[in-house]
Amino acid sequence: MRITALFFLLLGFFSCKSEIEQPKNNTEMEIGISVDSLILQGETNFKSLRQITFGGDNAEAYWSFDDKQLIFQSNYSKWGVDCDQMFLMDFNDTFENKTPKMISTGLGRTTCAYFLPDNKHIVYASTHLANENCPEAPLRKEGKYVWPIFDSYDIFVADLEGNITAQLTNEKSYDAEATVSPKGDKIVFTSTRSGDLELYTMNIDGTDVKQITDELGYDGGAFFSPDGSKIIFRASRPKTEAEIKEYKDLLAQGLVQPTNMELFICNADGSEMRQLTRLGNANWSPFFHPNGKNILFSSNFEAERGFPFNIYRIDIDGKNLKRITNSDTFDAFPVFSNDGKYLAFSSNRNNGGTRDTNLFIAEWQE
Repeated sequence: MRITALFFLLLGFFSCKSEIEQPKNNTEMEIGISVDSLILQGETNFKSLRQITFGGDNAEAYWSFDDKQLIFQSNYSKWGVDCDQMFLMDFNDTFENKTPKMISTGLGRTTCAYFLPDNKHIVYASTHLANENCPEAPLRKEGKYVWPIFDSYDIFVADLEGNITAQLTNEKSYDAEATVSPKGDKIVFTSTRSGDLELYTMNIDGTDVKQITDELGYDGGAFFSPDGSKIIFRASRPKTEAEIKEYKDLLAQGLVQPTNMELFICNADGSEMRQLTRLGNANWSPFFHPNGKNILFSSNFEAERGFPFNIYRIDIDGKNLKRITNSDTFDAFPVFSNDGKYLAFSSNRNNGGTRDTNLFIAEWQE
């Protein structure tokens, strides 16, 4: 699981190629509320902006390899779910007056779905084998925000009708946050099977599992570069004796405190690891631009009280940091379409003063 919007609310709004064949109506961006009213002053990279969902917590919208569909997770009670489940949408869909197609089981809690290269299957993590009910999710420990690391998560493959076709992991550990290489050969995911939260890769059939990080701290939210040669991820790195003790004590309870994170980049096999950001606070949800030269991510490093979170761009050499959004609450989970024409992200904008986090699609311009 990656960080959810409730994380940011609790801190005062602080919470995976073939030739592209675009749908005919992509350029019109005509569905949903007026595009002009959604773009905030200074958001010059957005040519137009379309709202997709209108209630609940909606996040992590990832594109199919042909850019025709997206998969996302939501806990919107009006769609008949008690905690996060996976939903499918076509590019031009909007869900103000209709319910999207759920393609997870509806059991347990799910997280982090991602398309496979055939555009007919997805991978995602679920707790449903351990319990059909939603597991309780403690969010505070001794006054601090914490996040549960459920060891009942395993990674599954499902078709777009919701039928599970394979189980890729079967360890008594947290196995989640799976994303797929654009080359179509590897999956990267986070697991506690070593006793710490580390990154692993495996073939798309679950074979040849290899650990690629080994430093104490929470390594997660990993994505491959467009050519599959590199991996970008966010990590905590406790250093002091007190930080290390707190991290280990929480992890022993199946908890983690993901409030101080920086971005790291490495080769797909874990070699040539280097830290990309040194901004402070929480820097996370990184995603490569299709040009492979820079990365979008979310951060609150400019915030004094833990919020707002905004989306930033940085080159892979750590230079040319630029702010992309100008929210006073929360913008995160930026994900480019494979052709680079569109950006999906989650935001608290236009939620009527509620705590809803909705999905948006921007038409991108440099």
